[in-house]
Amino acid sequence: MSVSVLFRDPGTSVPLDVNAPAHFSDLNLDQFVGDLTSDREEYALDPFLYLPLSSPEDVLYRQPVFRDLESAPLRAATEAFAERMRDMRDVLAQARAMHAQLQRSRLFVNAAVIYCEAVESLQEDLTSACPASDGLRNVSSYLSSLVAGDNHITLHRDATNIEEALTAITYTTHLRGSRVRVSSFDGEADYSDAVRATFSKFEQADAPRRRSRFRELPEVDHVEGAILERVAQVFPAAFEALTAFFSDRQGFIDAAVARFDREIQFYLAYLEYAEPLRSAGLTFCYPAVSAGPGVVTAFGAFDLVLASKLVEDGQRVVANDLALAGDERILVVTGPNQGGKTTYARMIGQLYYLASLGCPVPGTAATVPLSDRILTHFERQEDIETLSGKLQDDLTRIRGILGQATARSLIILNEIFTSTTLADALALSVRILEQVTAADCRCVCVTFLDELASFNDTTVSMVASVTDGDPASRSFRLVRRPADGLAYAEAVADRYGLTYEQVRERVSA
Repeated sequence: MSVSVLFRDPGTSVPLDVNAPAHFSDLNLDQFVGDLTSDREEYALDPFLYLPLSSPEDVLYRQPVFRDLESAPLRAATEAFAERMRDMRDVLAQARAMHAQLQRSRLFVNAAVIYCEAVESLQEDLTSACPASDGLRNVSSYLSSLVAGDNHITLHRDATNIEEALTAITYTTHLRGSRVRVSSFDGEADYSDAVRATFSKFEQADAPRRRSRFRELPEVDHVEGAILERVAQVFPAAFEALTAFFSDRQGFIDAAVARFDREIQFYLAYLEYAEPLRSAGLTFCYPAVSAGPGVVTAFGAFDLVLASKLVEDGQRVVANDLALAGDERILVVTGPNQGGKTTYARMIGQLYYLASLGCPVPGTAATVPLSDRILTHFERQEDIETLSGKLQDDLTRIRGILGQATARSLIILNEIFTSTTLADALALSVRILEQVTAADCRCVCVTFLDELASFNDTTVSMVASVTDGDPASRSFRLVRRPADGLAYAEAVADRYGLTYEQVRERVSA
């Protein structure tokens, strides 16, 4: 039996060699994944983040798990479990590094005890917390059966008994020259107190603390190893049990427990990433998702990666809204340079992708259709090693995008055809939007061509606005209204004394 907190079908398997989607760098999602996994390399979370879900049912399996983990007791329980499992792996790694077999076996038993206690504590915590999600309820039910089973009971009992038996051993070492004899303790005098008393007269005040530290190696040296082997001969029952446990209990970690230990990090990592943003007053929500090309809305949304950097630097984050309904398909974004247009396009791409992972998304409310693919075209530097120019490269890339697009796709075009004339850029852009319309897919087009903002009846115009009273200052707010690039240019020209009348007056003066 297997259970999963990530997949509604626990039989779903994710290969480790999954590559990042092509749009990741354009949307800065590569930075997001890097930050999310930087302290969790051992869990190999990247494949989970590279594979979006395609059905609303699968998304709605994950969202309640996130909601459960926003509860402090449940999150604390899973984090405590994860910490114990890390301790177990550390002890196992230490055991593998040991050369002395008895010491390796002893650490192995210690790891088994840590594992059993971690599983039992998690089971108790989940039972008392009564999670609402199917994912965590399934895990709770599975663990209840596991800890009540004979295999787990005997594993914990045997490991604990061996630890207690080894801890209870007392023995005596007899030293004579270079010879050492080991025997069971039989009430002999403990000379350690006498030695301590003899040398007490040489005791001095504590030495000042030094910067350097001696590294304490846990592995026994050859003398200690020889003594340990003789202790095993004196107490054969305890050490035979130790050896048998090491031999028989390899692979004691239950596969479903190991899977949960890995999968739960997907949730904990995202919540940890979002925590400073929420503390800064930014809001996350659980989007309503649909299978088809339905309504797209987002209120109070923001670029997740940019917001993380801004909050870290103590800067303000500007939130924006989005709405496409009915026959609306194409979002044309215009306005001044450095006004937030590209950030807005990235925000939409991130919104789609995060929703498809089942994650809470930036914003106060959102409705997102699940796409079959996100296709992006962001400006790249010309590659001098190729024989093609920038325009040809743009056309080749866009042809590939249009060849993949379906009615469920999202296309994001950011400042295309900047290397050609205005007339050619407009003609080519119109041809592209005609094909986008024929494919009936969603499209975000960031452009300097205001004419595209009224391309057809499916087009919605969004304009990067400026600050009231200061038309040359960016507000980073995008508003739904007709494009007015010329009006903006006139405002900037007026601010810097470059209008036609102002220039003419200077020339004639």
